[in-house]
Amino acid sequence: MAEEAKVSEAAYSLQKITITDDSKDDYQYEEVSADDDFSLPEDDEDLSKALQTIEEQAEDAKLMEFLSVLNSEKLISDLPQAMDDFFCNFLVRLGMSRTLDCFQSECKVEEALLKMEKERDFHRMHHKRVLQEKNRLVCDLKRLKAHYASYEPMLKQMSEKYQNSLTQKMLTSLERDKAMGQVTGLQAALHSLESGYAKQIFETKEGCECTKKKEFEGPTQKALRETRQKKFLVVASSSGDPDEEGEKKMGRRDLKDSEFPVDPEGTLSFEHAKEHTQPLKPGHYQLSSILKVHDLAVSCLALHPRKNIVLTGGDDHLWKTWGFPDGNILLTGEGHTDWLSGCCFRPSGTQLVTSSGDTTVRLWDLSRSGCILTLRGHSRAVRGCSWHSCGDFVASASADCTSKIWDVNSERCRYTLRGHKDSVNSIEFLPFSSTVVTSSADKTLSLWDVRKGLRVYTFQGHVHSCNHATFNRKGDSIASCDSSGVLKLWDMRMLLPVLSIDAGPHPANQVAFHRSGDLVALASSEGSVKVLSLAVGQLSILRGPGVEVRCVRFHSQDSLLSAGADGRVCLWSWAQ
Repeated sequence: MAEEAKVSEAAYSLQKITITDDSKDDYQYEEVSADDDFSLPEDDEDLSKALQTIEEQAEDAKLMEFLSVLNSEKLISDLPQAMDDFFCNFLVRLGMSRTLDCFQSECKVEEALLKMEKERDFHRMHHKRVLQEKNRLVCDLKRLKAHYASYEPMLKQMSEKYQNSLTQKMLTSLERDKAMGQVTGLQAALHSLESGYAKQIFETKEGCECTKKKEFEGPTQKALRETRQKKFLVVASSSGDPDEEGEKKMGRRDLKDSEFPVDPEGTLSFEHAKEHTQPLKPGHYQLSSILKVHDLAVSCLALHPRKNIVLTGGDDHLWKTWGFPDGNILLTGEGHTDWLSGCCFRPSGTQLVTSSGDTTVRLWDLSRSGCILTLRGHSRAVRGCSWHSCGDFVASASADCTSKIWDVNSERCRYTLRGHKDSVNSIEFLPFSSTVVTSSADKTLSLWDVRKGLRVYTFQGHVHSCNHATFNRKGDSIASCDSSGVLKLWDMRMLLPVLSIDAGPHPANQVAFHRSGDLVALASSEGSVKVLSLAVGQLSILRGPGVEVRCVRFHSQDSLLSAGADGRVCLWSWAQ
């Protein structure tokens, strides 16, 4: 029996078959690039585009035919599988185990090759489809770019018209205010004459009093009398957003509301005007003394309008008044629950206003050294405050992207100034005017008319967040600084930037004008005060304790104050 098995096994022989690899892998794949620099033609309706579309359609048809062929091959592939199973069973019955193993291993290799070929064909087809989609997207992007480019001239023209209209509106407003100032001065003189004459008439007989007053009353006096009568009537409120708590009556004005002053020119006092013309003698600033006034960082600094008193506010939630230059603490105010961001004296010097990170603005009476009014309305930290020269209005700037104009007499918000897209970091009144300037983290400065609550112009030029902006004493220039240390000067008449100084890279926190207008001081986070001489264009650096300088002020013609993050105030004196 063993011999028969050997004879039967010898009757069969195995033939070695070499499976050669198909040379189909030389397919050249095209790289799909994501670059914006496309090489397709701009025109859509041309012969090359039509031919390309026909070729793509032909390729799609071939791909569909190829898919149908693959499906048919899948059906045909079932037949060889049955033959392989029959041959394997035959080898098992004959007991040819080694031949069976070789056959099965070769079948597995063939199956793997077929699978790889199918995957290759699938990826080729997918790659072609990706190329087609890429070409379609390129064409769509070309069309969109051409479509948007057609609107750019119109948008540029509309922007120029808008800026020109705003400039013309502001110039017209200034001319009107100038004329109104002259009329107001004439009316005041006539009013004084009328009062004196009425006093003489009152001393005459009562029977002739009405007749004489009626005969004396001219058109100007009649207009004044009607204006005084209308002052106490209820009129429609101006445009602007009212405060949520202080101005709930939208269509009526409060009888306690203060009148917004006009902008008369030439009304500055003689001493104030004299400061503009006094030249600064040649010299430089040098450190004279250092005073410790707060336990934590000093964040704001203000000067008394009439006395040698300095007001400071700090991160310790306190404000303090102290004598200059000895540094003796006079008053300390408690009430805020967060850091103080701004402080300012009332022009009369009897009161002061403070702003804080606790979202409130507080008014303080120096005679009582207590808070007499708390103004609420901001939803986020208040970053700065300013008092109008008439003493009836307070302005505040907040991180909630708004500024507010508060009426001290009626104790309510008259206008909410909206327009900035980011935190408003500072606000300041133009001296003897109804104009305020704001600086914002949206890299812009804005001028506002507080009588209407409208923005009249926007200065653009900073590339980083604007931290502070201030007017000079003449009111014809604005200085601003940003978080990269850049100092810019703007012309109020031309509404254009006139100077840009890079004093960075450290942030600039505050900027201040000298009374003469010849110097500009900059508080830098690098621990120094930088003073720019506009006459010679020279930037000098004053180095003190070396900590971050938060605020800076010119105290007098020959003194400079700077406060830092260590709670100390540095006094600098002008030396020739």
